[in-house]
Amino acid sequence: MTDERERRSILITEEHDGERVDSALAKILELSRSTVADLLNAGEVLQGKKPLSKSDRVQPGDRLTVLMPAIFDPLELRPTPIEELDIVYDDDDVVVVNKPVGCAAHASPGWTGPTVVGALIARGYRISTSGPQERQGIVQRLDAGTTGLMLLAKNETSYNSMKNQFRNRTVKKVYRTLVQGHIDPSEGTIDAPIGRHPREDYRFAVVADGKPSITHYSLIEYYSSASLLRVELETGRTHQIRVHFNALRHPLVGDLAYGGDPVVAARLEIKRPWLHAIELTFNQPTSDERITLSAPLPDDLKRALELLAVK
Repeated sequence: MTDERERRSILITEEHDGERVDSALAKILELSRSTVADLLNAGEVLQGKKPLSKSDRVQPGDRLTVLMPAIFDPLELRPTPIEELDIVYDDDDVVVVNKPVGCAAHASPGWTGPTVVGALIARGYRISTSGPQERQGIVQRLDAGTTGLMLLAKNETSYNSMKNQFRNRTVKKVYRTLVQGHIDPSEGTIDAPIGRHPREDYRFAVVADGKPSITHYSLIEYYSSASLLRVELETGRTHQIRVHFNALRHPLVGDLAYGGDPVVAARLEIKRPWLHAIELTFNQPTSDERITLSAPLPDDLKRALELLAVK
């Protein structure tokens, strides 16, 4: 990673009127919000001579000076890749993996575990350089604690095609999740905006001024103290499933950050949110062929269901 850092002047336009500075700069600079937050916390975003904080709002005509992060080199930041990564689908345009638990989507400061991007690069895969600096090639991201299907683009054309498919909601994303309690009604749609938690910046919440967020669910099976659900996302906000079911007071089993009961998690031997991206349907970027992929439940999630079944 180079020591030379660019100082960039940013003029705020009408498009970002009244927006939080961290959100506006993330979009303008194509950086993750966490990276922009790090710049703000370090005093590297100035309006005149005044350092800005994350919650400051911007207005059209504001001119900001940003000391950009060091040039990102994925080979330099990459933690040790996982030895085995299950490739579910692979062609000239995209690759789809069945991401294991404990594996991050991409490298980031402070993460020392394996990454999907690192594992693919180590195996000789070419990943598109399109997208935010530290998330290049990643069209759809899963949390380190979430398993299942994750798609990456290999070139700029396929990246743009897949981003448009996600934006236009033509990609079908189906999950399995286990929530605490018996959900009622047994099927429905959660339409509630999601944004940053007003007090805890590392979490998200249902908030009035959040982004539109839509989750469809249907019951697969009731257990004695939990409900196994099929969940389909219409939108793809960060932590969307976790936030929406916590808002319904049916947090995901094992999701201690969003209301999960640690006693239940311990009893079911689950150490992360019970959540798996089980099915993905998309159009192949070049041929436009409709492709549907699936990934079986991992052992820890199956074990939790077995323990529930004998109670």
